[in-house]
Amino acid sequence: MKDFFEKLRVEDWVVVWVSIPLLLLAALFPAAMPRVPSTLVGEVAWYNIALLFVIVLAVLYVGCLLLRRPLKGLLPSLAVVFAVSLLAQVVAKIPIVAYYGFESVFFSVLFGLLIRNVWHVPAWMKPAIQGEFFIKIGVVCLGATILFSDVMKSGVFGLLQAILVVAVVWFFAFRVSRRWKVDERSAMILSSGVSICGVSACITAARVAGGDDRKLSYIVSLVLIVVVPMIYLMPWLAGWILPHLFTPEVAEEVAGAWIGGTIDTTSGVAASSMIVGEVANQHAVIIKAAQNVLIGVVAFFIALYLSTRRGTGKGSQTPSLGIVWEKFPKFILGFVAASLVFSLLQTGGFFVPDARGKLAEPGVAKMFSTVFFSLAFVCIGLDTRLKDIVSRENRNILWSFLAAQSFNIVATFLIACLLFGVLKPLWA
Repeated sequence: MKDFFEKLRVEDWVVVWVSIPLLLLAALFPAAMPRVPSTLVGEVAWYNIALLFVIVLAVLYVGCLLLRRPLKGLLPSLAVVFAVSLLAQVVAKIPIVAYYGFESVFFSVLFGLLIRNVWHVPAWMKPAIQGEFFIKIGVVCLGATILFSDVMKSGVFGLLQAILVVAVVWFFAFRVSRRWKVDERSAMILSSGVSICGVSACITAARVAGGDDRKLSYIVSLVLIVVVPMIYLMPWLAGWILPHLFTPEVAEEVAGAWIGGTIDTTSGVAASSMIVGEVANQHAVIIKAAQNVLIGVVAFFIALYLSTRRGTGKGSQTPSLGIVWEKFPKFILGFVAASLVFSLLQTGGFFVPDARGKLAEPGVAKMFSTVFFSLAFVCIGLDTRLKDIVSRENRNILWSFLAAQSFNIVATFLIACLLFGVLKPLWA
């Protein structure tokens, strides 16, 4: 029995245990939970900041206790890491920044890099630099935002497009990356980001595949930078091509499906599709949500593949269920469980939409996920030297990413035209 409990004190399980109270708070007391403020001015903003800091501090302390990590120096170290991540989140909430889809993780790693490379990281700051721990908590909380109802909204054609685009683009991106000599795990991160939903998919795949955090931060930066020109490129391409192929009503629907399947951030999808029209916007956001649901599916198969792959060394073991279970990243089970429980609670009527049709409970879970992702990327920046980012292999990642995104645009166009331009009108 003692050995059993010891196995539950590894990091993959501990992040699940410390995430459960966060998800319970999101599900039971969403109105009482703090929000990341958009300004640092005012009593309400600082009340939210203080409450968020207390929650993060409690999670970190409990996690370190369970993992038997040193507790000395956690408070001042976390205060600095939290302050930098808070600044990143506030910057990401600036309207013009949010419009272009630059998420807080981009500024988190940028600010962390500046501190690491312009000044230095003193020893007293290091206790709370635990990027792996923070990212895994963010992934578990992210699961509560993946609701099965989003798949239902997209209908059979939206679901088909999501599956086809993710499958085709993922394997193409992976193959291209490997040909450009990108290491296998980084190729998996890149492929997931291009094919599914950008930042969240990259982070989830990285924790499953065990990729290099410095390469993860580089790929995430690429995702967020490339989104900006695509916000304007996609509506222009849709307006140039689709009116020659379909009636105006069908063309706008196809445009929405095309944009929703190619742009890698939800905010970018919303901004780009609104340029086309309201119908395109509705379809684009729904298609994007349907693709987001596949994060867990792709993560599961990556984990299964890596867990079952036969070793090549002298002492390698033949894959078995026991070995698969031992190697499988347990926090992914927390991600799946959170998605299942929150989806069932929504279906059972426990979550009630507000006047705008939004659910508060998954929104709070999303906020927790964003906070811990931001903390993690500050830690990654603090551990990264700039010369590592401009390495030769990262240049290969750049060319692989651009090739995969170009293929994504073409492949998603063909799939959207077939499903929403040909088959759906015939079905109707």
